[in-house]
Amino acid sequence: MNLHHSVDPRLWGFANELRLLGLGGGAALTRREALRIGLLGTAGLIAGTSFPSSAHAAPARPTPTAPAARAKSVIQIWLWGGPCHIDTFDPKPEAGYDYNGPLQEPLATKVAGLRVGELLPQLAGQADKYALIRSLTHGVNAHETAAYTVQTGRPAGGRDVFPGVGAIVSLFKGYEAGYKGLLPPYIVLTELQGRFSETGFLGPRYKPFATGGDPAAARFVVEGVVAQGVSDERQRSRREFLHRLNTFERAHRSGDPRLAALAQCESDAYEMILGDSGKVFDLSQEKDDLRDRYGRNTFGQSCLMARRLVERGVPYVTINYKGWDTHKQHFPIMRRKLPELDRGLATLLQDLAERGLLDQTVVWTGGEFGRTPKVQWEAPWNGGRGHWGKAFSALVAGGGFKGGHVIGSTDARGEEVTACPLHPSELIGQIYTQLGISADAKLPHPEGRDVRVMPEAETRAAARSTLAAIV
Repeated sequence: MNLHHSVDPRLWGFANELRLLGLGGGAALTRREALRIGLLGTAGLIAGTSFPSSAHAAPARPTPTAPAARAKSVIQIWLWGGPCHIDTFDPKPEAGYDYNGPLQEPLATKVAGLRVGELLPQLAGQADKYALIRSLTHGVNAHETAAYTVQTGRPAGGRDVFPGVGAIVSLFKGYEAGYKGLLPPYIVLTELQGRFSETGFLGPRYKPFATGGDPAAARFVVEGVVAQGVSDERQRSRREFLHRLNTFERAHRSGDPRLAALAQCESDAYEMILGDSGKVFDLSQEKDDLRDRYGRNTFGQSCLMARRLVERGVPYVTINYKGWDTHKQHFPIMRRKLPELDRGLATLLQDLAERGLLDQTVVWTGGEFGRTPKVQWEAPWNGGRGHWGKAFSALVAGGGFKGGHVIGSTDARGEEVTACPLHPSELIGQIYTQLGISADAKLPHPEGRDVRVMPEAETRAAARSTLAAIV
């Protein structure tokens, strides 16, 4: 569990030096290992150490003039690697076999005139709940720089590494903004991309908590919360044993706030491991038929997990759904991936709507770019698609975004944007607006420079006009 919001990170260094009197084995303890065995309650083991009187000072809380919030949370479904726009949300059946391969029969949806790819039948039935943006463009064809641009709204390069959307939401909607509870305000299911620094110059305080594990497994082994092969009863026994060892704390009940802080940290840790807070990760609490509807695979169960997290008030959840970098064997992979996406995403939208959560939850689905509209049939690709930053699509739903609409268009082959070109920054700016975050709010820059949430006010004004139909 990520506890740097309440505990000075230097305390974890003491844990490594102690190695819990040998209880943790010969290797140095990681932060998560220390949490699992309740190290923070053993204040007596570090007697004589000069504790810091408080945690590191947080950056000054920004005080923007914020728009009225229409959403409370975001679920970002990141199609890691770049999905093909014409096989998903911008079909081009008239372009012929060299562009569509075997996927030549797009589906009509419940919204007149709106079609989606033929492997997305459940999403076709939910089209009134989402809007499609078919005119995203940035012209970048490299994973790292394209991912950075789509996640931050900024071009790569320059002197600053800017924070991604999740980190900025964590800044404005997290602990400094009065967020309560033990669940971190920014959670990633299940692993970080590694393409760029999610937090940029905001620093590690706003780094997401990556769960690890697999929510489709018999038990979702969340790093730092669920220990593989260790029962709850064994965890309780470990805690009791450590308390018996902690003679120092029992002998010095002087009300020292530093000892009290450590005791509170241990209590919080065990609340996540054994208490009600950690039960949010226990998908066995959901009905089997609902789990089946989402799909008994990692992506489907991640969508269900995301719904449980926003239901608990977590402001930002990212599902990193990898496998979309289809340079080879594109169509066999799509026949596996697209039905998973269709089932999980369509059920998520329906489930959120049925629970009254869709109106307050933005669902943002897309990747770092599109893929080459013309199929690369030649060796060594043998029916693959390359990177395509000129034109790509995204799906947005909930949180004040209106369903049943399409923004922008591309040409007959999906190669160029022909109407309403949108840079990713313009979509990101609108998502911030839905959350009540001002695009002009100042970010806490480590050098004190004047850096705003989003650049170019005049560009934002043009984007607002383009996106007006869906907000």
